[in-house]
Amino acid sequence: MQDPLTIRPLDGPLDATVRLPGSKSLTNRALLLAALADGPSRIRNALFSDDTRYMAGALRALGLEVTEDADALTVTVNGAGGRVPASTADLRVGNSGTSARFLTSYLALGAGTYRLDGTARMRRRPIGDLLRSLRELGADVRCPGEEGYPPVEVRASGLPGGSCRLAASASSQFLSALLMVAPYARQGVRVQVDGPLVSQPYVEMTLGVMAEWGVRASHQHWRAFDVEPGGRYRARVYDVEPDASAASYFMAAAAVTAGHVRIPGLGRASVQGDLAFADVLRRMGCSVRWERDAIEVIGPDRLVGVDVDMNAISDTVMTLAAIAPFAATATTIRNVAHVRHKETDRLAALAAELRRLGVTVDEREDGLRIDPGPLRPTAVSTYDDHRMAMSFAVAGLRAPGIAIRDPGCVAKTFPGFFDVLEGIRSGG
Repeated sequence: MQDPLTIRPLDGPLDATVRLPGSKSLTNRALLLAALADGPSRIRNALFSDDTRYMAGALRALGLEVTEDADALTVTVNGAGGRVPASTADLRVGNSGTSARFLTSYLALGAGTYRLDGTARMRRRPIGDLLRSLRELGADVRCPGEEGYPPVEVRASGLPGGSCRLAASASSQFLSALLMVAPYARQGVRVQVDGPLVSQPYVEMTLGVMAEWGVRASHQHWRAFDVEPGGRYRARVYDVEPDASAASYFMAAAAVTAGHVRIPGLGRASVQGDLAFADVLRRMGCSVRWERDAIEVIGPDRLVGVDVDMNAISDTVMTLAAIAPFAATATTIRNVAHVRHKETDRLAALAAELRRLGVTVDEREDGLRIDPGPLRPTAVSTYDDHRMAMSFAVAGLRAPGIAIRDPGCVAKTFPGFFDVLEGIRSGG
């Protein structure tokens, strides 16, 4: 583990143009759809990070031809037309939730026996709701250890299909995983969602990406989803948008420094729901300027607190929590109980580290209430969670003496984060 990295406060307001790496969510979706398509696809502006390397490496272990060019930010995948070429594989996915959920569904299309496992934390991240739905669709999926958690064993002979019910209150990735492999089931697939559907914009993203690759799924008011049999993804060249979740840190940096940031490649045409974080900042007093392919955020002299339901944009909960103490009034974050099952229990971790910084926090089952107040110098623990590191680094641009423990954990989704953060001192 690395020594803590001390963040130097900015000397004045931020004024920068920030170019961000590709979206992790879009890269891993594109990798799966490319594997399912017939023939070679080229993914451009792909993200190269721990999570995407786990996904690409797993596809390679399953017999697919996957060629990565990190310098050119491209990945070429020679798709197998809905087949899983290998008949056996032992896959390791680290703590990559998208890889674990997407690959488990993909393995059900195969012919053979496969095992998937990850880190100790991955073994505490639930997957049972996805497995129950796959069983209803005719798959043989098992948990050799504790039921409902990795490791997962799949004894595959193709996916029969049909109807299933899915509880999607823990992760929208379960639904995305089912929908993306559904065209290759032997019959049509209908997924009926039971209870709340968290992070709905990520499901919208999945449907949009599927359509771009040639398969359309329909839904009835986000409660039932249908994928007709016989659809096939078409191999293509696919350009990955910059990562909107990563953009939240630099928008927040402008907000807390009364500064200005411009982020090209993300704007009104984006398919990523996390750009709605800009609307939260607007409510806090920021000016937000939208273009088709860019966004600008200008921070106010003083932020005001907000009371906000962040269920749809829960990957930005930590960004908001880290800048909330700089507002003039309290901030309340609601309806995000599911983030307790992410890389760490994010609500508990946020509450603990904000208190370490001297902030008064009310931790609730589904959120936090954060009072304004000065931050005292301290080294923030990150719990091997990339978003803890990046969020509190933003706070360090305003408050002196904040250090980030284990800064290397950002390699999960944004290996160059601290280089970009340093670069904004000179305008990006």
